[in-house]
Amino acid sequence: MLKNYSSATEFYLLGFYGSKELHHLLFAIFFFLYSVTIMGNTVVIMTVCVDKRLQSPMYFFLGHLSVLEILTTSVAVPLMLRGLLLSGMQAISLPACGAQLYLYLSLGSSELVLLGAMAVDRYVAVCNPLRYSSIMSSHTCIWVVTVSWLFGFLFQIWPVYATFQLTFCKSNVLDHFYCDRGQLLTLSCDDSLFTEFILFLMAVFIIIGSLSPTIVSYTYIISTILKIPSASGRRKAFSTCASHFTVVVIGYGTCLFLYVKPSQTQAAQYNRVASVLVLVVTPFLNPFIFTLRNDKFIEAFRDVMKRCCHLLKG
Repeated sequence: MLKNYSSATEFYLLGFYGSKELHHLLFAIFFFLYSVTIMGNTVVIMTVCVDKRLQSPMYFFLGHLSVLEILTTSVAVPLMLRGLLLSGMQAISLPACGAQLYLYLSLGSSELVLLGAMAVDRYVAVCNPLRYSSIMSSHTCIWVVTVSWLFGFLFQIWPVYATFQLTFCKSNVLDHFYCDRGQLLTLSCDDSLFTEFILFLMAVFIIIGSLSPTIVSYTYIISTILKIPSASGRRKAFSTCASHFTVVVIGYGTCLFLYVKPSQTQAAQYNRVASVLVLVVTPFLNPFIFTLRNDKFIEAFRDVMKRCCHLLKG
């Protein structure tokens, strides 16, 4: 514990409660999910890059989404796994804590912007198919991806800076498995009410701001699909959007569950469960949601595997 006039230079992460046996079980589960997440998203990236049939805006965005998923989960999960494997609290320095929080929030913001852009892409594909190639040109796609990355990393500079301008003098123990902002605010002896309110407004802006084009796009998409006379035509049109829509529901649902609250200092156990959903479960599910029912991707993946086998045999 720190005296009330000093500020922390390092923090100790409590991680998960429970016995050593429970920790080892959680380690096995999370290590499996993390490993599959890395492999699954890497397969998506490699297949999109190698196969010419996947050189379209949807798969271009999907490749970047997979990169973001790998980086987001890798920001916190390895440290979490280390804490489960080793007994005791895990120490993390103040600069490392700030870097982890900044990367986590920046990558998450970029991912939300990219999901919004993918919704607009699906709108153009369903509602304006004849103009799709001209609207979603390679130049437009590169510009959209660049903006999403830059926005995420620039948008989170002030929130992280403002958080670490506070004096952490109540304690240097974080009741979490990574440097969570809500937990950091509970350790501050400064009056953080105004800062919390601004952070809440910024969370609302990024989540609702990126969700709005998704809602508008899917309103038009559903309206257009319902006008298609044949059932097979409606089914085919909906199948082009089903994967993205599922990811949007999961992604935005967990983010709203975790961040859009007037108080950033909510219960630690609640925060921990929500963070596991964001950092472990969602990145694990996304590659499967996008690829398992995508015949074009599965065919491309099989061809890539055949080429790899031929190269190894040769």
